[in-house]
Amino acid sequence: MTTQNLLVELFVEELPPKALQKLGDAFATVLGDQLKAQGLASAASVVTPFASPRRLAAHVTAVADKAADKAVQQKLMPVTVGLQADGNATPALLKKLQALGADVSDPAAAVAALKRAQDGKAEALFYDSVVPGATLTAGLQKAIDEAIAKLPIPKVMSYQLETDCELPGWTSVNFVRPAHGLVALHGSTVVPVKALGLTAGNSTTGHRFEAAVSPVVLQDADSYAATLKKDGAVIASFAERKAEIARQLAAAAAQVGNGARPIEDDALLDEVTALV
Repeated sequence: MTTQNLLVELFVEELPPKALQKLGDAFATVLGDQLKAQGLASAASVVTPFASPRRLAAHVTAVADKAADKAVQQKLMPVTVGLQADGNATPALLKKLQALGADVSDPAAAVAALKRAQDGKAEALFYDSVVPGATLTAGLQKAIDEAIAKLPIPKVMSYQLETDCELPGWTSVNFVRPAHGLVALHGSTVVPVKALGLTAGNSTTGHRFEAAVSPVVLQDADSYAATLKKDGAVIASFAERKAEIARQLAAAAAQVGNGARPIEDDALLDEVTALV
């Protein structure tokens, strides 16, 4: 099991400005929570949200390529229901064990492997098994699906897919805005997940007019913000972009002189940050 940092980005058309920060935070939070719930990330993993007018993204530290296997003990049924008077398994017990994937070719051995313990006033049979940990591909797919489903979308759009679907032009997708790109990087490795008719890759799109190159190719998860800023002319972090706008406003006011200062309107600053 190897652990590396993870980056997921969903590239879309212009998102609603007043909802952008909330959408970005929700996307990252649910994605991180889902990875932690599946054992792919730990409580110590740091989740960083990114949100710009045309993207939602999340960076998660210390994500495993496979979750650890889990030992699970499951109550089957009371002993009086599972075992006959002679100690042999009843049909009900064998059927239950088969449903759990246990080997019942030798019923006596299957019974011997079970544990008996008091459960309230009756003795019960318990089955011990090991549940394989989720792979990153399967776990991330579940996390992305959940993150998209739980986005606080103010109004959903319906649009048709042109590629990566059975019926191009006829397959509909519902989302806040049409999506055009998906990035999923575990370290420098692309995680083959899908969302909204898109297949994950390692490239994204920068600013429409200011980007130095297009597409913007990402070497790994950790270089996301720096590469997007350098090659794509986009500050992906909402908080960093807001701070830069405030800095430029203060600098402009200082140039004017005569005690000029920016208007203190945090809501307006948030709206501008969501537009640029």
